[in-house]
Amino acid sequence: LSELTSAVAMSRCEDKRVTHRVLRNAGLRVPAQTVAGEVTVNVDFLERYGAVVVKPAIGEQGNGISVDVRDPDGLQAAINHARQFSERVVLEEFCPGEDLRLVVINFELVAAAVRKPPKIMGDGRHSINELIEKQGRRRAAATGGESKIPLDAETRRVVELAGYRMDQILDYGVSLEVRKTANLHTGGTIHDVTRKLHPELRAAGEEAARVLDMPVVGLDFMVAAVDKPDYTIIEA
Repeated sequence: LSELTSAVAMSRCEDKRVTHRVLRNAGLRVPAQTVAGEVTVNVDFLERYGAVVVKPAIGEQGNGISVDVRDPDGLQAAINHARQFSERVVLEEFCPGEDLRLVVINFELVAAAVRKPPKIMGDGRHSINELIEKQGRRRAAATGGESKIPLDAETRRVVELAGYRMDQILDYGVSLEVRKTANLHTGGTIHDVTRKLHPELRAAGEEAARVLDMPVVGLDFMVAAVDKPDYTIIEA
């Protein structure tokens, strides 16, 4: 945050429902979204899109977010988890692709980076749980403690979604994604793609910053590829 950021602009970005509404009304592409409510309504939304993202309406650093939720039991568990961080919870259509962060300052794009979820590599000797702990320690050491893979229910869900158990030995050379979110704080990695960025993605990021009236903003896009024009804005 800077002294250039107004309280109104901050409120537009703080509440994910408001962010979504402002960007959608400006004609920018956003995922379908609804507020979690009655069980039947939530399940109807899940069935309509096949897979959803569950997130606290107000939150940061990936806390309480579950990605690629596909079944009613998992949906309710994800909603309960998100409610630990915010009274209101939103459901969004799951949009696969690369997680792209755009940094826009004074309404001009200054940097772009692809954020990748944490992965472990099997060695044929250690369990998935042990490999996550080792990788988490390496990430923490490399980032001064800022980045670490949580050993929580969401990590277990993602591992089980891939068909594994936490206590299972991962075969040598097998790569396994252990989170769906790519936040640095939950073990994700960052890769600069500023020079590869498609002009339409740059234009969408700058327009989103103007619409939100945020002079210093990070925008999260899901894209098919950084050098292609297709995008969905998921957060600011």
